[in-house]
Amino acid sequence: MDSLKPALKGQYHAALDMLKGAISECPDVIWLGGTPPRSFWRLAYHTLYFAHLYLQVRFEDFVPWELHRDEVESDAERETLDPVPYTKEELLTYWELVDAMVDSQIDKIDLASPESGMPWYKIPKLDHVLLNLRHIQEHAGQLRDRLLEAGIDQRWHTRR
Repeated sequence: MDSLKPALKGQYHAALDMLKGAISECPDVIWLGGTPPRSFWRLAYHTLYFAHLYLQVRFEDFVPWELHRDEVESDAERETLDPVPYTKEELLTYWELVDAMVDSQIDKIDLASPESGMPWYKIPKLDHVLLNLRHIQEHAGQLRDRLLEAGIDQRWHTRR
């Protein structure tokens, strides 16, 4: 299982790079536009929040980002909330934190564990790691599609 770790690290960084590109190149009108809870900035934050959370070995290890606000990412009430948007600069700072933790967190994870580490996911840890990668890439793709509709095309990231 440990032989998978370099590939997983590379794919995490590539997926996060695609997300960073979408955040960096997003014009203000798109950043603040959209219908809550799927406005661009919120979807970017949601992606980073769960990437951060799901990179932990166990749920109990998670320490939210210092600028986290519950009204932005609160599971049950997310549909009705209208929080103050994060700025691109704030989310790029959060992106740096999440990207910087990838290698050390993947090194800590036991990919052979039958437990995901998240009580609501009854799947093995490797499945959970792959689920996290799919989640990052799904939302990065959604954000990149919004930019493409505005005529902003981005390059594909593979791995570092």
